[in-house]
Amino acid sequence: MSDVKNILILCTGNSCRSQIAEGWMRHYAKEKANVYSAGIETHGVNPKAIATMKEAGIDISSHTSNHINEYKGIEFHFLITVCDHAKEYCPYFPTNAKRFHHNFSDPSKKIGTEEEIKESFATTREEIRNYCENFVNEEL
Repeated sequence: MSDVKNILILCTGNSCRSQIAEGWMRHYAKEKANVYSAGIETHGVNPKAIATMKEAGIDISSHTSNHINEYKGIEFHFLITVCDHAKEYCPYFPTNAKRFHHNFSDPSKKIGTEEEIKESFATTREEIRNYCENFVNEEL
């Protein structure tokens, strides 16, 4: 079906926020989009990101941390940066994609008790959930 859109979600390390966003975007977009996430570096998928998504019923445990260069051959319709660093430092990526940006708080930088860190991940997860749901409703 040619109506399927390709969405690239970009973050610095492709370990946390972009992984959460990929999970939600796939959940809400279903067959309307092919969703990819990448980083300008690869840091592996954050185990706490996997855990917070599991609490919400979304399994991202099979996701991989990918570098943006792996997707040069794909024509994207949408490019979403989820942190200011990626927006500023992303190497030139040839695309005619419609660009979006939202700087989500980074729970992996949170310092505190296990409970405070877990809460920080849950807060970011819900911010991203709302963003992805709205994005699918408005853009797809």
